[in-house]
Amino acid sequence: MFAKIAEDKKAEEIVVLDVSGLTFITDFFVICSGFNSRQLQSIMDEVELKMEGCGIRRNGVEGYTEAKWILIDYGDVVLHLFCQETRHFYDLELLWGDAPKIPWKTDI
Repeated sequence: MFAKIAEDKKAEEIVVLDVSGLTFITDFFVICSGFNSRQLQSIMDEVELKMEGCGIRRNGVEGYTEAKWILIDYGDVVLHLFCQETRHFYDLELLWGDAPKIPWKTDI
């Protein structure tokens, strides 16, 4: 669901990592990039709306106001919304390079 919303909001470079075997904190990271802070906030707002509509509430959120890196914690899934520059600086895909990538299919 997270990646589909991000895609609908024109996010780029959507990556899903299975970190379940590497950390006890969460099972999956969904990582994507946006063009500007307003787009990232829009993606987060839509995620919140859809998840609340399903009766799912987040555990926490960080970075919404500045919107360079918004992190939304849903327990088993943590969504990372990055501006391009911040994503390349922190490079979570390299940091969690041992995590299997889950293929993202746009036709689902």
